Amino acid sequence: MAAGTRQDSDPVHDVLRTEREPLQAFFSPRNVAVIGATDKPGSVGRTLLRNLVDSPFGGAVFPINPRRPHVLGIKAYPHLAAVPDHVDLAVIATPAPTVPGLIGECVAAGVEAAIVISAGFKEIGPDGLQLERAILDQARGSGLRVIGPNCLGVMRPISGVNATFAAGMAGSGHVALLSQSGAICTAVLDWSFREHIGFSAFISIGSMLDVGWGDLISYLGNDPHTQSIVIYMETIGDARSFLSAAREVALTKPIILLKAGRSEEAARAAASHTGALAGSDEVLDAALCRCGVLRVDSIAELFDMAEVLAKQKRPAGPRLTMVTNAGGPAVLATDALVRAGGKLAELPPAIVDELNAFLPPSWSQANPIDILGDADAGRYVRTLQVVARDPDSDGVLVILAPQAMTNPTQVAEKILPLLKEMNKPVLASWMGGVSVMAGGALLDQSGISAFPYPDAAAKVFHQMWQFSENLRSLFETPSLADHAADDARSGQQVRLILDGVLQRGRTLLTEWESKRVLAACGIPTVETRLAGDEDEAVRQARDLGFPVVVKLHSETITHKTDVGGVELDLPDEAAVRAAYRRIRAAVARRASAADFLGVTVQPMVDLDGYELILGSSIDAQFGPVLLFGAGGQLVEVFRDKSLALPPLNTTLALRMMSRTRIFRALQGVRGRPPVDLEALKQLIVRFSNLVVAHPRIKEMDINPLLAAAGHLTALDVRIVLHEPSLQDDALPRSAIRAYPDQYLSRWVLRDGTPATIRPIRPEDEPLMVRFHETLSERSVYFRYMQMLQLSQRIAHERLSRLCFIDYDRAMALVVERRDPHTGVDAIVAVGRLTKLSPWLAEFAIVIADAYQRQGIGSELLGRLVQVGRDERLRQIRADILPENLGMQRVSEKHGFRLRAEQDGRLIRAELNLA
Repeated sequence: MAAGTRQDSDPVHDVLRTEREPLQAFFSPRNVAVIGATDKPGSVGRTLLRNLVDSPFGGAVFPINPRRPHVLGIKAYPHLAAVPDHVDLAVIATPAPTVPGLIGECVAAGVEAAIVISAGFKEIGPDGLQLERAILDQARGSGLRVIGPNCLGVMRPISGVNATFAAGMAGSGHVALLSQSGAICTAVLDWSFREHIGFSAFISIGSMLDVGWGDLISYLGNDPHTQSIVIYMETIGDARSFLSAAREVALTKPIILLKAGRSEEAARAAASHTGALAGSDEVLDAALCRCGVLRVDSIAELFDMAEVLAKQKRPAGPRLTMVTNAGGPAVLATDALVRAGGKLAELPPAIVDELNAFLPPSWSQANPIDILGDADAGRYVRTLQVVARDPDSDGVLVILAPQAMTNPTQVAEKILPLLKEMNKPVLASWMGGVSVMAGGALLDQSGISAFPYPDAAAKVFHQMWQFSENLRSLFETPSLADHAADDARSGQQVRLILDGVLQRGRTLLTEWESKRVLAACGIPTVETRLAGDEDEAVRQARDLGFPVVVKLHSETITHKTDVGGVELDLPDEAAVRAAYRRIRAAVARRASAADFLGVTVQPMVDLDGYELILGSSIDAQFGPVLLFGAGGQLVEVFRDKSLALPPLNTTLALRMMSRTRIFRALQGVRGRPPVDLEALKQLIVRFSNLVVAHPRIKEMDINPLLAAAGHLTALDVRIVLHEPSLQDDALPRSAIRAYPDQYLSRWVLRDGTPATIRPIRPEDEPLMVRFHETLSERSVYFRYMQMLQLSQRIAHERLSRLCFIDYDRAMALVVERRDPHTGVDAIVAVGRLTKLSPWLAEFAIVIADAYQRQGIGSELLGRLVQVGRDERLRQIRADILPENLGMQRVSEKHGFRLRAEQDGRLIRAELNLA
């Protein structure tokens, strides 16, 4: 039994869709109304109407003006209800206070899309924010989507739509521009005319009252006219929506982002090591890395990268080889490459020998390969032929500076066939003015990006590698993480501890309470005992065995070392008594006697290892953010850290560790054995799960986390909770949706076989390979409506995408059973619900042939329908082949309505939930 569209039959998501996309009315409207159209020279209303009329899009334009019968010679209407035809898109340019009422008129008229050009909303303060809320109240539940307010508008050059007040229409091309700034839009538009750059879409997004980054990225991801997306961003808005859409689309189309505001003046969490280290701009970098988006530093780089990524192969590594006829430019390019984090390729001896055979003796003998100022086209060609065979090079930069002996155009003509055949990316820098223009233009027009300066080209190569590395990480298959810490019992233990602290009116956990939280989640801690008086401290120390550590026990003091609250390596009872008294006196002197509640006693741990920090804090844009790096008392001095967004799997945990300098030491240096990196990855995953599962946690630091060859131990931990007055629905949420374990449960097949139904995990790829090996040709055809070979279905790129899903965009439930004889788990069925819009989703189900007629299809579909209800969808649908009678019966059982489509070649099953 199987059902579904061709939605995941190949890497480009061949989705069958018969109705218009939810945002289609913005880009291909049939009729447009301009509310606020006027004849007044220089006005926004006049410019909007003129631009729409002057760029025919195949539909009608209706001016709306209650005081004029005609505007620009076109019949005008007093209000939207008077328009004689259906309006798809309304463009509003009237004073801000009038807009909520006009949105209400749009809803009443069945308008699908509205662009609010008007300013005067939240940018002016509380009154403007109230107007925005009024707009949302009018539009809520209607299906009307709104771009703006305070925006330039939308252009779609390929369909002739120019719903903006810009000075001209953008040229047609394959790059989509999204900008939060209308001024940036107009500047880029003017620049594009000079540079002959065209656009598939040109969108000023404004204040993002409704339509945001995620909506537009999703639309453009399915747009056949868009090859790449460039973004100018000022604020992230709905971080979860942005990351969810970007991660999906970046797999097939480059997304390049320029974000304003790299300043270090972002807010700091004063009491948290993690908060002090995690600046919001660095958090954005971590988020973009997670979803495969490339960040650049200038508007020029936005379009350079869009062009290069469209033309060039992706580099397999970071190593660049340079071929030049001038040493100085190559040195500049090398500096730029290394500063950006890239590296030069080292020439193997065999390659050097080949070059020695024909280059002058004074050539550089290393990379950059300086073939000297008298190099002609032939010398360039022979050198590049050798470089093309170098297995240690991941990309090539060809530099030419004008010399009397060098003909720039001839060199370009001669090397061009060779460059186009290379199996690695190739960039060029034809330096100079008029003399090199023809050669540079020839390369550019032939698909080889030519830059006027070599340092810019070198930086672009490194950005290409960053982009490739980010995308590669999305396809990596993680090892199976230890999920024992996520069971209900450990979660209940943690909740009891946290609730107990909040009920006593506190938000700061003591060290003893914090270590109990870690222990409940399977994170190893040093044994810690409470002592309320001096004699108890001695008894606990005697029981644990000397030497011991004595620390302040307080419900109010954050950092114990700041008040003299830590005494180390105490060898006997007398030392413990003296330490107890010193701590009590120090606290009374530096804080108050009321802050001293006794001490904790711990065994003295051999510190022959590495002190690490593992922490979490709240970022204003992205919610919880994780930090890993070198720890200890000087953590904020060395600042060796890496950031990531939870939740993590083991692959992402390893990537997070690898971005720190201390990671190299953890692998073993100078004869010291390596740390158990597998155990450290698992620990980080458990920590990540703890942060996501308990949003009441505001800040958490394990510092130091002692990492040695034989063990990992949390020596000190600090946990701060959000204020009890903060309601659950107001708690910061993770920007990346956590594993939805609420959909995990046991189940029994009709024949009594026990099974587990659960959401799919990235670690399931090997199980999915074995599952596809069990499917018959009939089951494959019913599922995908075409015959896909096994090699296509189990390709790593495809399966990794289907297993490593974003649970905000799709839900895949697998039925898993364990072989009682071998103890091996196997997936026997998969059900998938994929959102096509915020209100519409498709389902698809496929069941292994040996497990059909066991009630699995009905059970999976029922659960997918419940997921749809939980997600507040309005409709679920699927396409079913006419001969697939079993799935038709199952669909009808769950209330789906069936109808024939495409002349009876498909059966459409639809269930309305709203």
